[in-house]
Amino acid sequence: MQCIPVRLNRSSYDILVGTGVSDDLEKHLSRAGLCEPFLVISQPRILKAVGKSLKKRFPVVSIPDGERAKSLTTVSRLLDRMVQLKLTRQSTVIAFGGGVVGDVAGFVASIYMRGIAVVQIPTTLLAQVDSSIGGKTGVNHRVAKNLIGTFYQPRLVLSDPLILQMLPEREYASGLYEALKYGVIGDPALFEEFERNTSMLKKRDPEAVERLVARCAAIKAEVVMSDEKESDLRRILNFGHTVGHALEAAALYRRIKHGEAVGYGMVAAARIGRALEKINDWDVHRIENAISSIGRLPALDGVSSKDVLGAIQHDKKVRNGAIHFVLPRTIGSVEITAEVPFEIVREVVKGILNDGKRLFGPG
Repeated sequence: MQCIPVRLNRSSYDILVGTGVSDDLEKHLSRAGLCEPFLVISQPRILKAVGKSLKKRFPVVSIPDGERAKSLTTVSRLLDRMVQLKLTRQSTVIAFGGGVVGDVAGFVASIYMRGIAVVQIPTTLLAQVDSSIGGKTGVNHRVAKNLIGTFYQPRLVLSDPLILQMLPEREYASGLYEALKYGVIGDPALFEEFERNTSMLKKRDPEAVERLVARCAAIKAEVVMSDEKESDLRRILNFGHTVGHALEAAALYRRIKHGEAVGYGMVAAARIGRALEKINDWDVHRIENAISSIGRLPALDGVSSKDVLGAIQHDKKVRNGAIHFVLPRTIGSVEITAEVPFEIVREVVKGILNDGKRLFGPG
């Protein structure tokens, strides 16, 4: 088991990564000083696949499957349930699921009685390498993803790579796209691992997956410790997300998974960077090839460039009326800039949508 510390000014916690770490949940809760009554928030398909024992040990409430569960309606229903169960300020919410569960459970914990403890037990690769770490919580608005939310750090993160063996192929691949992001923004060796060893990762080799989760978690922890509330450095974690979030919103949070949208978004960011002569053709080619090696991205039929471009303009990364993009300079280095002509964005988005109609990636 690897322990990755996250030390912040007002809160500190550990990320524990290891096979079987979730089996000792009660022990880890006790060591972290977390108290009853507990409430597990999850989703039906997750509980059916890997959460049967939890239902025997803790009160459990389910939210609907899918991204559309990230709504204020879901939040209101959860708050009603927390009141019914008489949760106190000493209580702990346990988020058992992927990014949707983590975002919703973290948001609810942050506003119930002005904040109670939350523990993240991510059950998807994407959540283990990214969304369970750093305290971003929130729900969607119809015009943009994650528009309503808080920064609220967990008290503990338990990432068990063994759980990932149960993931559907597409869900697992979605997490690989997000993991690849870390290679582009700051770890050339990690990127090269994808170039050399994608097959081992796709086969879910236990040692390879545990190394990947721990490395990505360590990178994110380092960035979060430097910039907890995304005022500067932490914005590099949004590489691929400006166009990616817009694709999700334009597709009404159906059809395309978050990691897949980030895959398209990384291609878009690389092409924008090339158009601005910030990155050479060879590195753009390497980024696109690495994304393709993970798998075939879904079709984007019916997603209009008008809707995508509109969603980009509502993105949280708009500052003083300017859209900020994270653009690659080389493999392992990115920059944040608002100096991107909208005409270039429009042309790149149209190109991504055309690629999406042909199913980007290998057959």
